[in-house]
Amino acid sequence: MTTDTTIEKTYNLAKEKYAEIGVDTQKAMDALSEISISLHCWQGDDVGGFETPEAELGGGGIQVTGNYPGKARTVDELRKDAEKAFSLIPGNHRFNLHAIYGEFGGKQVDRNEISEEHFKGWIDWAKDIGIKLDFNATCFSHPKAADGFTLSSKDASIRKFWIEHVIQCRGIASFMGKELGSDCIHNLWIPDGMKDIPVDRWTHRELLKSSLDEIFSTIFFPHTMKDAIESKLFGIGSEAFVVGSHEFYLGYAITNKKIPCYDLGHFHPTESIADKISSTLQFVDELLLHVSRGVRWDSDHTVILNDENKAVAEEIVRANALKKVHIALDFFDASLNRIGAWVLGTRATLKAFLLALLQPNDKLKQAEEKGDYFARLALLEEMKTKPFGAVWDYYCLKNEVVVGEGLISDVHRYEKDVTGNR
Repeated sequence: MTTDTTIEKTYNLAKEKYAEIGVDTQKAMDALSEISISLHCWQGDDVGGFETPEAELGGGGIQVTGNYPGKARTVDELRKDAEKAFSLIPGNHRFNLHAIYGEFGGKQVDRNEISEEHFKGWIDWAKDIGIKLDFNATCFSHPKAADGFTLSSKDASIRKFWIEHVIQCRGIASFMGKELGSDCIHNLWIPDGMKDIPVDRWTHRELLKSSLDEIFSTIFFPHTMKDAIESKLFGIGSEAFVVGSHEFYLGYAITNKKIPCYDLGHFHPTESIADKISSTLQFVDELLLHVSRGVRWDSDHTVILNDENKAVAEEIVRANALKKVHIALDFFDASLNRIGAWVLGTRATLKAFLLALLQPNDKLKQAEEKGDYFARLALLEEMKTKPFGAVWDYYCLKNEVVVGEGLISDVHRYEKDVTGNR
């Protein structure tokens, strides 16, 4: 078993190694401590939510695979599980809610009728444990999303319903931000699209633009909420056509001063999201990232420390954009311990940023500016074997969270004592 003394000794050796190339490990950890990641509530219960049993769930481009035992069945269970996850993650982070996670008191409350009162319990909880909240309209898993269209539907009554829903959700987000003293990011994703080849793409996109214009015509108090809009390449049931494509939402965001949301699993597997960051931030003030892991046609595997995750973090740090990019998680995997997936994904994302912060970026840029591409490449290669793990372990130790593989036994213990009894 690794002792605290061993961790500190190993860290001090790593600190010296990084100092040799001009990297201050303490400065890197200080910067990491300023990053708040928004954990997604829907990993805790497989995107089920707490609408009444009569609500027709399923469909709308959402599919969760697996049936691992012990998922949260109530608001209290979900909060308890989230608190456990937070206790295993270094730093101070946020919680991201979908509209279907309100406390509806066992009553049938349709999506266009939800209000702040259904989320006061979540706000009180956030205050009690010292975190902030983000929010999302839920434009899927509903009878009025069954034909694959919501805000871009050619049925005016369907569009009206979802416009009302999103306006209500923006109001809830504003209320959350005001109560918690931190801008609540309201993110909008819709499943609209077609499984096979459409002939009238234009009208659906024209209708979506009109719906968005109506939604965003309602202005809320400043410094309470921010609007983000999320694109996708394809979804389940929308393989041939997605109305809210990357080009559509990027154009809308730039024109209307909204935040584009890039989900790492929503693009072609060979398309680099990292490369989009410096381009997009030339034209918008802020960006929202949904950190996920795409595997073939699924966009929502549990996040790990992979090349794409590292590349995104590197680009944000090198662009000096940590204050401009909001980081959230978005995956749902019911094939493994759900609390463990939350923790693994968040810790992997933090590791990616720590790796980026531990790079000698000034030296790398100097070599590049001199045209010394050999030195640049050699430095990047050297960084791959630097003792990053020792710095991460020390960061966890100083944040009083479990270090290394001790995480496994901690999650298993919670499963035995709590989730295994559900």
